Amino acid sequence: MEDKVASIISRGSIRIEVKRSGMLQKMLFTVKRIKIGEHEFVELYLPRHLELNELQRVADETGLPVEAEKMRAFPKGKGAVDFMGL
Repeated sequence: MEDKVASIISRGSIRIEVKRSGMLQKMLFTVKRIKIGEHEFVELYLPRHLELNELQRVADETGLPVEAEKMRAFPKGKGAVDFMGL
């Protein structure tokens, strides 16, 4: 596990600059644990709409999955199994 990912998980949130409706805004993403069967995985959650390309950019930059308004993006080449037990 990278130091960056561990730092984000231990703090419980991170503020990231994203583009929403053509404007740059700093949004607060919180760490959320998603239960799948008996296991759970960690993701960053934003309770607002964010375009898929921005979700993917944030996932790739942070190294964690990101969810916003029922859409989820994983870092390239990774899936939920890679984040189980963090």
